[in-house]
Amino acid sequence: MARIAGVDLPKEKRADIGLTYLYGIGRVNAKVILEEAKVDPAKKIKDLTESEVGKIASIISSQYKVEGDLRREISDNIKRLQEINSYRGIRHRRNLPVKGQRTKTNARTRRGKRKTVGAVKAEAKVKKAPAK
Repeated sequence: MARIAGVDLPKEKRADIGLTYLYGIGRVNAKVILEEAKVDPAKKIKDLTESEVGKIASIISSQYKVEGDLRREISDNIKRLQEINSYRGIRHRRNLPVKGQRTKTNARTRRGKRKTVGAVKAEAKVKKAPAK
């Protein structure tokens, strides 16, 4: 089992797909890394030798920010935006879309489930009516 940057890579996946399980490495970067390490991208993770895994790990650690370091940097950037009260920081704080998307409709992923405001059910109106 290959373990790179504290992440166990899936054994049955191809090398180019398996590397994408690392946070911060996508398909393009995975292919560049394997090309630089001179490893066949079609090779399964379980078939990689220790030396190949070592080459890949050294390339990733020297040239890329992955996993914890990258997550920390991103969260620090968001905190900085919030502290200086920039528009983007305020949007992050209010849990709204940051990059100019519309919010009148859509934006459900960021805003969450709908909370109906001002609508009263018919049953509630009947119960409120004074009994004579």
